[in-house]
Amino acid sequence: MAGSKRFCATHPDDPEPGDLIEIFRPGYQHWALYVGDGYVVNVTPVDEGPPAPFSSGKSVFSRKAWVRMQLLKDVVGDDTYRVNNKYDSTYAPLPVKEIIRRAKYLIDQEVPYDLLSSNCEHFVTLLRYGKAVSSQAKKAISAIGFVTVAAGAFSLLGLLLSRSRERRY
Repeated sequence: MAGSKRFCATHPDDPEPGDLIEIFRPGYQHWALYVGDGYVVNVTPVDEGPPAPFSSGKSVFSRKAWVRMQLLKDVVGDDTYRVNNKYDSTYAPLPVKEIIRRAKYLIDQEVPYDLLSSNCEHFVTLLRYGKAVSSQAKKAISAIGFVTVAAGAFSLLGLLLSRSRERRY
């Protein structure tokens, strides 16, 4: 895996067609699939015009996304990125021609978007591996579960304390 970098058209570890591109946005990572000649396929909000740094964030609220083919440099903007085929040791990548065919078939189509079950990482891993996976979603689900358990524990503790106070009077 290459280190994070700002966009550079000529870099020793330039992406290969079919590679997953992890783009580091403030507070989250956006994912795209490299299709060659400087272009990526990724999901953006349905109502979006030109690419924006918070494009995946807007999709969270619309529940829909648009599949676009854009220049990698435009999608990365001032952020950093890296090639990150992190699931290659777990899932066998599909043949590159199949990955690219599937990606290009979806260009200009509207697709469902959900932060926990159908986000930009799910989208690109489905194209590369034939399986939609997202470590970001797993982390979010774990965090939600922890917060829910903690809130339940505090509520129960508050209920027990209020009952013990009522008995004293």
